[in-house]
Amino acid sequence: MKPILISLTALLSMLCPAAAEEDLRAAVVADYEQVLGDLFLHFHRNPELSFRETATAARLAAELRALGVEVAEGVGGTGIVGIIENGDGPRVLVRADLDGLPVREQSGLDHASRVTQEDIDGVVKPVMHACGHDVHITSLIGTARRLTAMRTQWSGTVMLVGQPAEERIGGAKAMLADGLYERFGVPDFALAFHVAAGEPAGKIALEAGLIASSSDSVDITVRGIGAHGASPHEGKDPIYLASQMVVALQGLVSRELSPLEPAVVTVGSFHAGFKHNIIPDEAKLQLTVRADSEETRDRLLSGIERIAQGIGRAAGLPEDLLPLVEHGFESTPTTSNDAELVERVRAVFVESFGEEGLYRDVRTGMGAEDFAYFVQTEHGVPGAYFSVGGSSPEDLAAEAAGGRPVPSHHSPFFRIEPEPAILTGVEAMTRAVLELLAASK
Repeated sequence: MKPILISLTALLSMLCPAAAEEDLRAAVVADYEQVLGDLFLHFHRNPELSFRETATAARLAAELRALGVEVAEGVGGTGIVGIIENGDGPRVLVRADLDGLPVREQSGLDHASRVTQEDIDGVVKPVMHACGHDVHITSLIGTARRLTAMRTQWSGTVMLVGQPAEERIGGAKAMLADGLYERFGVPDFALAFHVAAGEPAGKIALEAGLIASSSDSVDITVRGIGAHGASPHEGKDPIYLASQMVVALQGLVSRELSPLEPAVVTVGSFHAGFKHNIIPDEAKLQLTVRADSEETRDRLLSGIERIAQGIGRAAGLPEDLLPLVEHGFESTPTTSNDAELVERVRAVFVESFGEEGLYRDVRTGMGAEDFAYFVQTEHGVPGAYFSVGGSSPEDLAAEAAGGRPVPSHHSPFFRIEPEPAILTGVEAMTRAVLELLAASK
């Protein structure tokens, strides 16, 4: 009979679960002190824009390869996929987004970003990790470090996804279009987390059901007939027509939807003309459209086209000059967490962090998240997307006392307490994966 070999870690896990939990926590702390803290600073100082994350992806790939992870690069543009195969069992996708934002950082941090980069539109812009993706990338590496070191405690396959262009809500779709699931396998579960400014650093929120709205970027090109500003009757003023649209579009939400149905139509950009006394022949509007159901989403998108073209017709524009409405280039459906998976993962979080380690995530806006594409495909992958608080108790207390508000995501003043956020993110994600893969042993 062959002797049965078992590691000390695995033995501790079976004989003393509390000791095993402390062992994992201590290992994550050691990783942060030795590697992850410096990695976070590197990623924060060197952000890159959507679909331009070449150096970020290369560094992530190098860190994973150093752990013995098999890595494929250039998936969906600048995306990477790392595969850890460890025997029979389920396949779990763990995703982190890579991109920063075109924001000039004003956080005052010693490690603030000072970089600029040419965007995909050809314009050089300042770049900042103003949404915490540097935390996500660092935590993905931390999770990989723990899972590769704990192979005796799980069985199955982990698919580590470094996703580009979440901020343009296009990277997940691009990776799938590039054969993500055909090339690397369809996961049985998909996991991701987002660090949350304004929530207590190191605490976790995980809720079932709807967790993010749909989002569609819409471009409206309003054509007109140019004329002298002193003779408006000789042309068709696209600025005047576009201004009517800005106002009329708000009626979609306030007068065509039930007041109990959440929806947003925001005009974020209005550009037209070059000179005081010239009526231009074109005006351009850029919109973001949010909804919490596909039915409402369809009504908003069709309503925008109806209103734009209706105003054009009312102004007497010929059919070939009616406003042009375009969408679908930056879009994502709603994101929903699978109830059964959430119940399973949340039980692990409560066991590991206690009820006091979790907070209730109350939606206060209609943010969107293209993680939806990984789970809401024809494959119907169960997904769980959780939040990890990132703001210090001092900042939260100051805000509660009437002081300066905690800077929001996408703000030039955005800042996260990296250590508690990364420590919790790595530990929580590692425990979630272990729960999903340990059952197959």
